[in-house]
Amino acid sequence: MSQTSFSTPLIGREDELARLSGMLERARGGEAGAVLVAGDAGVGKTRVLDEVAGRAASDGMIVLSGHCVDLGDVGLPYLPFTEVLGVLAGDERFAGVLGAHPVVERLLGGGTDAVSDRLRLFEGIAGLLAELSGIAPVLLVLEDLHWADQSSRDLLRFLLSRGILQRPAGGAPASRLAVFASYRADDLHRRHPLRPLLAELVRLPAVERLELRPLGDAEVARLVRSVQERPLPDGTVRRIVERAEGNAFYAEELVAATDTDFGGVPSGLADVLLIRFEQLSDTAQQVLRTAAVAGRRVGHDLLREAVGIPEDELESALREAVGRQLLVPGDGDTYAFRHALAREAVYADLLPGERARLHGTFARLLAERGRPAETAAERAHHYRESHDLAEALAASLEAADHAHGVGAPAEELRHLEAALDLWSSVEPSARPSGEGDDRVTVTLRASAAAAHAGESHRAVSLTRSALAGVDQDTDHELAARVRYTLAGNLMSVDSLTAAYAYSSEALALIPADPPSRTWVWAAATHVLAARHVGENETALRVAREALRIAEQLQVTDARADLLISLATLEGGRRRPEGRERLREAWELARQAGTAPVEMRALFNLAVGCFESGDLEECLPWLAEGLDRARRAGLLSSLYPLEMRYLRLLVLYTLGRWDECLRFAAADAEVLPAAGGYTVAPALYVALARGDSTAVERARALLEGPFDWMGTLVAGIALTDAAALRGDAEAAVERMRSTVEALTDDKGTLPHVTVRLAALALSAVADRAAELRLTGDAAGARRWADTATELVEPARTMARCGEEGIPQGPEGMAWLARAEAEWTRAVAGPDVRAWAEAVEAFGHGDEYERARCRLRLAEALLAADDREGAATEARAARETAVRLGATPLLERLNTLVRRGRLAEPAADGSSPLTAREQDVLRLLALGRSNRQIGEELYITGKTASVHVSNILAKLGAASRTEAVAIAYRQGLITREETVG
Repeated sequence: MSQTSFSTPLIGREDELARLSGMLERARGGEAGAVLVAGDAGVGKTRVLDEVAGRAASDGMIVLSGHCVDLGDVGLPYLPFTEVLGVLAGDERFAGVLGAHPVVERLLGGGTDAVSDRLRLFEGIAGLLAELSGIAPVLLVLEDLHWADQSSRDLLRFLLSRGILQRPAGGAPASRLAVFASYRADDLHRRHPLRPLLAELVRLPAVERLELRPLGDAEVARLVRSVQERPLPDGTVRRIVERAEGNAFYAEELVAATDTDFGGVPSGLADVLLIRFEQLSDTAQQVLRTAAVAGRRVGHDLLREAVGIPEDELESALREAVGRQLLVPGDGDTYAFRHALAREAVYADLLPGERARLHGTFARLLAERGRPAETAAERAHHYRESHDLAEALAASLEAADHAHGVGAPAEELRHLEAALDLWSSVEPSARPSGEGDDRVTVTLRASAAAAHAGESHRAVSLTRSALAGVDQDTDHELAARVRYTLAGNLMSVDSLTAAYAYSSEALALIPADPPSRTWVWAAATHVLAARHVGENETALRVAREALRIAEQLQVTDARADLLISLATLEGGRRRPEGRERLREAWELARQAGTAPVEMRALFNLAVGCFESGDLEECLPWLAEGLDRARRAGLLSSLYPLEMRYLRLLVLYTLGRWDECLRFAAADAEVLPAAGGYTVAPALYVALARGDSTAVERARALLEGPFDWMGTLVAGIALTDAAALRGDAEAAVERMRSTVEALTDDKGTLPHVTVRLAALALSAVADRAAELRLTGDAAGARRWADTATELVEPARTMARCGEEGIPQGPEGMAWLARAEAEWTRAVAGPDVRAWAEAVEAFGHGDEYERARCRLRLAEALLAADDREGAATEARAARETAVRLGATPLLERLNTLVRRGRLAEPAADGSSPLTAREQDVLRLLALGRSNRQIGEELYITGKTASVHVSNILAKLGAASRTEAVAIAYRQGLITREETVG
């Protein structure tokens, strides 16, 4: 029957669809039932019902739909049922059934005889539905019961309580019928006529209630992206998700509004939201207007003072607003708008003067109540909207101080930027006075908050703004602070040469004698900048001098920071004495209570473990660092980002892939804009498991402004993806472009060069081997020359590192793989080279070790060592199966089949698992993968994997050969496969 057509996919609602589908299944079996589907306007009731109705129709059910319409006090009786009957009357298949129930047919004519005997009418409709269900199972969908007329409500009561849901007596056939009826929960005020009917119906054993709750944020984000053809920026998606609050209709309307310049609630949506508001009394509307100015939530006492009406009138108005479900009571004697967009719509409907007056009232009331720190943010907002800019500036700075004190850098940044926006609009005499209250200092504070909130580019912009405010009259120490702060922020966005220039200027602005804290921190920043541009001698000299002065002045936090720099510069992170120095730095930073330096120490301790191959030891340091960042409210700052990435990388390397994916998903929820830091190892897992979306996700990291980490991660993933699909040209091009993008201004190659070279060499060696097999010696030589070009920078980088220090076990393992691939490209597979690569990855990288085992098995097979090849292939298969690395498993299975490496178990037992034995028996019966899946209750894809494993274990090239081998080895008998 007629159904609504939707262009967007149904997002989420799996549980709800499962419940409704279960009811349909029971109805098809003769167990009639009903579901009352509740939910707010726009939450997706119609979309869910349309989806389930479509499924029912495709399964051969008769689907009948009727809709109630809002006609005010003048309702049309039986409107949804008349719609259903009209559809039936237009289908000649049901003419005989309608003719058997003339009282029902007369309802279509609207004559008085049709409704003169309500009982006969009700029984006639019940009989009609029952008879239809004898032809085929029936789904009756009734939408918008909150608008149903009294007659329709009475008929529905009869059908569900006395008619179609009752089991027939005397052995009559059961009704194969399901009724799904929807209504808006937010429209049911206390005296709504549907309320008593619902209370009565839900007590019936065959009636269930299903509430559609708002969608989750991730589901709304998917919906937003699915309804917009052009890609939306992540920030726009996040704002829509926040405003929609799980309501699908609101989300779609907000998406549509992104094509316009309208910044508030879209006009069409505002009209919908204001309908219920305009049904309130004048007093209730006045209370809601006042509450809208207060914000999403307001306390009872504050609202009473602001609205200025007697308590009994206020309570009556609030009861009306709550009854209409515009406001909901909250904790602590408060009220909140049921939906933020409703509040926005009411607020936008205020007159400008009315709005400013009410904001001024709330600002005054909050100021009179005390608790200045807790109310500063609210006061700043109300003062600004009431145009009292001097008070707004003072309150914004108070709010920033409070946010800083509670470890909320993002909020601190917002308040400081608000203060800076107001600064020039407030007369100098009206601005706050005192140390640290000049514009340059406030801008510098804002840049620090931005850095702590993870907004590195914003931090650079703000510090440049502070620098623009520095003139000849500015104190030299402040001018130096601005410059070394700018240098530190530039390093976080990889603008290293500029960072070194500004740190040099900062150091030159103030003398080392007399010693000062500012000079020490300028020197500590210069050490970092010098190290990043390769000026290691300068970095060491300045670090040692600055450490001496820091100890003299007892500047504990700077002393800790300098100890970390010296441990790194002297290559001690991997050595016991270096780690001891880092532990000392951590302890000093803890004493000073300086969280950023603590986190830097903990990060370097973790990196030292990673570089030494002590992966398990790395994880506790990372856990400690992230816990410290959480307690300080700095989870979005640079070192916690690095620690999150390193934690994911360690879990990936250790083969704890499911754990890696869980942490990555959690990180992405907290840090949606962190790019490569949160997606990197999860992206590697997706690629290794054959996820078709991995390549597009990697390419997305390259969109927008240059991002160093995003470029690195995308380079690794896209180079590997090209190698896996055998595209040598693309692999080489991606490797070279990534190395070029990540090479610094002095020409220093990035450490990832070794890994990228090994991945690209894999594809190059494959191409060279193919050409040798076809007799194209010239082509093979060209690719061998390319291999030599690629391996040279890898050799240089692995042995020299970025700072003249050889790479650790991970880097040397990648070099071993690169060397083995190079040998394969220029001369063919080499057993010794691949054995060394397998050994090198023994530090913990299980996946890469398995990939090297595959190559070693190939080399052993070429050397006619079948036993050795079988051993390596078997070990690699075990890893691939455990990790779910499907592409690797398929390549191993192919090698086992082609090389005839599978042998029967030595003890005569089956090499197959119990599930594989079940699949084998069905293979012998000639079943397809889909049929195997259906019989074993698994997917066809899973069945395909089992079949592939069976062929590999038995060394068979085809399904028929696998069955023949199984018979010969006694793995199955003729009796088991008699079909």
